[in-house]
Amino acid sequence: MKARRILVIRRDNIGDLVCTLPMIQRLRQKHPDAWIGALVTRYNAEVLRGHPDLDAVYTYTKLKHLQHGESRIGAFIDRLRVLWRLRHADLDLVLLPASGTQASARRMARLVGAARVVAQDDVQPDPAALHEVERTANILRALDIAPKPGPARMQVDASLQDTLRTQLLDNLPENARVIGLHISSRKPSQRWPAERFIELVQRLHDSQPDTRFLLFWSPGDESNPLHPGDDGKARGILDACRELPLIACPTKSLAELIAGLSLCDQFVCSDGGHMHLAAALGKPIVCLFGKSDAARWHPWGVPYKLLQGEAEDASRISVDEVLAACASVHQA
Repeated sequence: MKARRILVIRRDNIGDLVCTLPMIQRLRQKHPDAWIGALVTRYNAEVLRGHPDLDAVYTYTKLKHLQHGESRIGAFIDRLRVLWRLRHADLDLVLLPASGTQASARRMARLVGAARVVAQDDVQPDPAALHEVERTANILRALDIAPKPGPARMQVDASLQDTLRTQLLDNLPENARVIGLHISSRKPSQRWPAERFIELVQRLHDSQPDTRFLLFWSPGDESNPLHPGDDGKARGILDACRELPLIACPTKSLAELIAGLSLCDQFVCSDGGHMHLAAALGKPIVCLFGKSDAARWHPWGVPYKLLQGEAEDASRISVDEVLAACASVHQA
């Protein structure tokens, strides 16, 4: 049976969804006339903005992502409405490309009533597929498609991009470079100390005085149990660098983060969703790894230099190492 209407369900984090983009692109290449849609969480949906290989994007809200004033019952009703719409979309095939049992995704696939459901666990794994992009694309073998994943690419909100460029980089010197720095990481082992970021900016400015720096971080207070942020760490870095061309880029939405990252010529960060977003925007990356599988999660499809601290602790990575990595990636 030739699939005419295909739905991809991906429920997990930002980086995981970004790593699914090459699979979607490959699927479109092999099924140019099919209707292809995606069902993702509202939190991640901006990753798929204007994606040329998708005909529709459906979203639902996880309970942990509810905003102030939103109810659990309301989110549940909205989810049922989306599934009801998809049940009437006459789907031939649902793909569940994430690894693992995916109990919730399988329930959704049953509820939308597709003629066929294929999960990653239903496909023989490829031992040579080390990166998450390759592991995700492996599901295409069930459709007799050789995976061959290319780079991940995203669209940017052009209006928001222009607004941020005007606000943050007005009067930028001609031929000046912009280096983005993201100081946050969910994993303690992947957090680089504030004083290292301060020294990095100082030394890069000494050698590249026309360079501008954009500072990104996870918004919020570090004591927030659900969504801890780095507002305090960012303030400390900005205060210490007040005489340097370090510009705060606070991002209250994923769209703002993507637009801000698009303004950078190079990006320095820890492993995380922001790193994969930067890669999907084609940015050269210096990435700091702690307790994370570098072979599986390194930046995909762009020049990068990966530094993994001794004992898998990013705080043991020196400023000298990061400076050398920045020079290496810049020259690549």
